Amino acid sequence: MNEIILKTININKSFQKTKKSKFEVLKEISLDIVKGKITIIVGASGAGKSTLLHLLGGLDRPDYGEVIFEDQNIFKLSDDKLAKFRNLNIGFVFQFHHLLPEFSAIENVIIPQMIDGKSFSQAKQKSNELLKIVGLTERIDHKPAELSGGEQQRVAVARAMANNPKIIFADEPTGNLDSKNSEEIHKLILNLKSDMGMTFVIVTHNPSLVELADILYEIKDGKISVKK
Repeated sequence: MNEIILKTININKSFQKTKKSKFEVLKEISLDIVKGKITIIVGASGAGKSTLLHLLGGLDRPDYGEVIFEDQNIFKLSDDKLAKFRNLNIGFVFQFHHLLPEFSAIENVIIPQMIDGKSFSQAKQKSNELLKIVGLTERIDHKPAELSGGEQQRVAVARAMANNPKIIFADEPTGNLDSKNSEEIHKLILNLKSDMGMTFVIVTHNPSLVELADILYEIKDGKISVKK
């Protein structure tokens, strides 16, 4: 039986266009995210995919509507509690890896764990395990500039997993990579789903990545529909 880990109820989001008018990006968006599945969201540029992802992950607040995570409406939380919720439950991977350039691969994975209160030795052990999972055991002491684009993105995936998130949100995770490195990230996503039961919500234009979807949504004219 499919377990719903997160759902939205009638999410609306608009942005101020001029002083007197607003642009409504998302209209009455309701969807379910199933635990242990890869959910992919597609749509034209500017359709609101990234906006929706930010709302699902609590990075932004809607005009109205609810995001329910394990029976809790996350938008009833204060900003501080929402930040803590994100750190404990959500991992983010973006098109650009956003690694800290002055730190090595392993240090980039250690840092979010220490922010969460883990000791350095605990964080280092976990980071070694994660970098092994993403296939970077031999590269842990390299800084981002010394890694290929695909390796940098794999470090970003390891970092997203650092605090044992229940969902990983990925915004165009292969959008900045060539086909070979994209394929490596696709394999990694599939392995994390099959081996660790990881739940993914991914926004992408990449047809090869779309093929990985267990559940596929499309945003068009502010509305969302199930395609698969």
